[in-house]
Amino acid sequence: MAETTVVHLLRHGEVHNPAGVLYGRLPGYHLSETGQLMAETVAKAVGGRDIVALYSSPLERALETAAPLADKLGLGIVQDERLIEAGNMLQGRPVGQGLAILRNPRNYRYFWNPLRPSWGEPYPSIVRRMKSMIDDARAEARGHEAVLVSHQLPIWTIRSAAEGRRLWHDPRRRQCALASITTFTFDGDRLVSVGYSEPAGSLETGPSLPGA
Repeated sequence: MAETTVVHLLRHGEVHNPAGVLYGRLPGYHLSETGQLMAETVAKAVGGRDIVALYSSPLERALETAAPLADKLGLGIVQDERLIEAGNMLQGRPVGQGLAILRNPRNYRYFWNPLRPSWGEPYPSIVRRMKSMIDDARAEARGHEAVLVSHQLPIWTIRSAAEGRRLWHDPRRRQCALASITTFTFDGDRLVSVGYSEPAGSLETGPSLPGA
């Protein structure tokens, strides 16, 4: 019989970002106090599971989210660039709430093709790197579970691809809250289900910025 392997995609916790910028891949953005509490809450929620591998995006907010779980499990954190935030030419700019960044005339030149998207890393590129990462994690954790700490857009994009949805979308409709877990369950190499949970959902303080 085929073995069941579970790969959890964990989004990082809340980030300290008082200027309200789209931080993307920029360095120096760390978890807020609430974000640290989110990471600890997730570690308590899943630390008793059969997790044998822990990977993370190299960005600070992801590594800080992975740290309590690493301590709980006694695992090292393997950094992998394939889990990094999607590239975005608008990073570093103030975004405000919702889609306010789209209403700034200085940004119009980036919006010629939302299906690609023209302002950042193409969706198919995100799918390829995330699928490659999931495949490698599944192989290492075969018969057990693995956690991959990443970011909202990469997680939502690979989930959309796995569930057969179009990749272009309204960012406000993503089901991928801060410190949420999107779970892929495999029977052998075959994906059999996709689940979603928010173990730190009660700690959410409001809508998060896109590109996080």
